[in-house]
Amino acid sequence: MVNDPSNPSISTTGLALLKGSIPFVGLTGGIGSGKSAVSDELSKLGAGVIDTDRIAHQITAPNGITIPLIQQQFGTDFINSEGALIRDKMRSLVFSNPEARKTLEAITHPLIREETIRQTKLLLKTKVPYIVFVVPLLLKSGNWRPLLDCLVVVDCSKEMQIKRVMQRSKLPRKEVERILQAQISRQERLASADLVIENQSSLENLKAAVVKLHQKILQIQEGRLSSS
Repeated sequence: MVNDPSNPSISTTGLALLKGSIPFVGLTGGIGSGKSAVSDELSKLGAGVIDTDRIAHQITAPNGITIPLIQQQFGTDFINSEGALIRDKMRSLVFSNPEARKTLEAITHPLIREETIRQTKLLLKTKVPYIVFVVPLLLKSGNWRPLLDCLVVVDCSKEMQIKRVMQRSKLPRKEVERILQAQISRQERLASADLVIENQSSLENLKAAVVKLHQKILQIQEGRLSSS
């Protein structure tokens, strides 16, 4: 994750106007907790999934829509030979420079918000039973919570988070610890959750837990239909 591009403020005139027909589920967790693994399994079970971090990667990929603006604001040193954002370099900058962080967010957040709403409208035209919004820093935004019928937190130990991110992103331990310190605490996430899914052991155990999670979310929709 480069900065907080996956945590855009979703305006009440956007998703709020789309809410009502099916449950909106927020899925969050600390870096390395396994949010993508959970959302992938929910997708296989039929859920609609919108991952704001993946959108952030798409718009900063080679020739992504944000690249000209990022190059204009930060210079060519932050763009690689393929025309993509150099994420490690930008991450180091925004962690140490709040103004640079704000500048990057001003570029990325509106576009992520626009794409999130676009994908939501498309999914609402399908027969998905609910939509999952995967937002790593959801709890740092005061705008997300009122839009959700259910907030799911993916949880694991801090040491497990560090191990996974070091293996996945090839980052040194100190860099991962610095990222964790900038995120909301594990205790705060758990206190805010409607449902918690533990991802501390095997993929098989996680898949079983996701099936149970899916069934619980379906009950929200069943309650909505019975009261309508």
